[in-house]
Amino acid sequence: MSSHYNQDIHGWIILDKPQGLSSNQALRKIQYELKAKKAGHIGTLDPFATGVLPLAFGEATKLIPYLEGNEKTYEFNLEFGTSTTTGDTEGEIYQTSTKIPTINEIKKIIPNFLGSISQIPPKYSAIHINGQRAYDLARKGIDFEVPKREVTIKNLELKSYNKETKTAFFSVTCSKGTYVRTLGEDIAKSLDTVGHLTALRRIKNSFFDISDTILLENLKNMLYTTPVENIVLPVETFLCDITVIALTDSQSIKLKNGQPIENTRNISSKTICAAQHEHKLVAIVEAKENALLPIRVFNH
Repeated sequence: MSSHYNQDIHGWIILDKPQGLSSNQALRKIQYELKAKKAGHIGTLDPFATGVLPLAFGEATKLIPYLEGNEKTYEFNLEFGTSTTTGDTEGEIYQTSTKIPTINEIKKIIPNFLGSISQIPPKYSAIHINGQRAYDLARKGIDFEVPKREVTIKNLELKSYNKETKTAFFSVTCSKGTYVRTLGEDIAKSLDTVGHLTALRRIKNSFFDISDTILLENLKNMLYTTPVENIVLPVETFLCDITVIALTDSQSIKLKNGQPIENTRNISSKTICAAQHEHKLVAIVEAKENALLPIRVFNH
């Protein structure tokens, strides 16, 4: 790592990712601005998509595996009548249809997309096919099959519909691994037409909400006038989503040294908890019958 990245920064920045940047490009821009030694993000957003992208710095990166699998909420615009190679506005038009559904037809098919559904992810996606990213193979014109996957749609709601512009505005809450572009295409297909997304915005990722976000430009401006520690949310921000245990001094020392402590609270076996001492996260622990075992220790 270059000597530019020399700051020990620990915590979260919840970015409202702008359109046109990949999640990794957005992360690297902010890591560069902060000069942070270590950084990562939760849940990849396509360059086309905007919205909630939680960025973790320093010790907060250790929490990424515990938050990646959580459900997400998106809003999206689906335009009927044309489909594109990418399922969004960045691709070439490759199919058209004169069939434009009515609002009642759209409402009628929504229940078909609730619960566990099967999806074939788009060829322009970040999934790996034989060790290569699908979008790299697609751009090279290589023919390949993308395997089906099961995903869960918890909620799907038609918020509004403009038949003149042929555009429906939806909100969806879904499991990790759901491709909203594919969902849009499948909705159109079930209505005997074609469609593509003209906008995609993530408004919730795990418990991080659009109201927690900061715009990239605003962040850059704030760094001129505001200390970094007043911008970065504490590592402990994530604790609203997990069981928290308060530690004594001696228990804190034991966990920091990688030693188990007694399960005096009879926490159910296999439960993952956050162990805190004086409002600071000390360790992520896993409950066993008689002990709490440290599985991630924090040094911030």
